[in-house]
Amino acid sequence: MVKLTKIYTRGGDSGETSLGDGVRVPKDSIRVATYGAVDEANAAIGVVRTALKSAPVKDNTTDDTLGRIQNDLFDLGADLCTPEEGKRSAGALRVTPEQSVRLEKEIDAINAALAPLNSFVLPGGSAAAAHLHMARTITRRAERLVVTLARETNVNPAVITYLNRLSDLLFVLARHCNEDGARDVLWTPGANR
Repeated sequence: MVKLTKIYTRGGDSGETSLGDGVRVPKDSIRVATYGAVDEANAAIGVVRTALKSAPVKDNTTDDTLGRIQNDLFDLGADLCTPEEGKRSAGALRVTPEQSVRLEKEIDAINAALAPLNSFVLPGGSAAAAHLHMARTITRRAERLVVTLARETNVNPAVITYLNRLSDLLFVLARHCNEDGARDVLWTPGANR
């Protein structure tokens, strides 16, 4: 368990931060931007969970799923924070392929109950669905940043797969929160020409 006894350290006041292996890097490095985007996706999922709690119909299953994902995203951030090369300890957190397989099973189960799609879905409908779409787009940005980071250095490939599947899961969860697609807001191509 992580124990935080002091919130500020003044160590970042010069524009640098420490990675998981203790190496100091600029706060705007691609690695820091990458796990920062993962943290942003996690915060957006927290907003979704708040919207679920205030929804007229409680959806504890979706909330439980998102709670587990939030924990996964902290692990994923720790994976990204500790470079593959360097002083990675034997017990360093790593995302595993099994976590993406679990997401695929959840996607398939949720998608089976959804109305078929005849167009792209615009973010909207219920508050929870709109927030899920926001979390999905932030997750996609995090994924793109991981791909950029992977061009510069070794990255656990399971991280990219996990983020890819997570954005898909957030999409089907958004449709689920729109009464299984009945309240989806659909794109009408060229409607305003």
